[in-house]
Amino acid sequence: MNPPDHLPMIKGEIADYYYDPSGILYSYSKGIRRTVENISGNIALVKQVTGNKKVPLLIYLTNSPVPDKATREFSTAQLPHVYTAMAMVSKPGLSQLIMRILFKLKTPPIPMKSFTRDTEAREWLLQFV
Repeated sequence: MNPPDHLPMIKGEIADYYYDPSGILYSYSKGIRRTVENISGNIALVKQVTGNKKVPLLIYLTNSPVPDKATREFSTAQLPHVYTAMAMVSKPGLSQLIMRILFKLKTPPIPMKSFTRDTEAREWLLQFV
């Protein structure tokens, strides 16, 4: 799904975003390695976009290198501070792989669900607005 023409696209290092009037933040993931540094910068960007409000995130995943353990732990710890829920849209299997990597032996800190269709992801996220 492409962003609507009437909403500005906010460019970030690891993803580009637009904030929908429905209260859902849309993210277009980039295929770069995540680090504690670029995740920190991304969190600051998201807080700026959302006015420091926790929001549901619909993320379009792309293949990217597996982050190191410190980055995975940092990212997991930050999720509940910026998002109420996360819907991941990808080809079958990709989001499950990412969830296994990030949340190995742990339950995700926010509601998360994977989808292959963004319309279903959006419907699911609306309960968390």
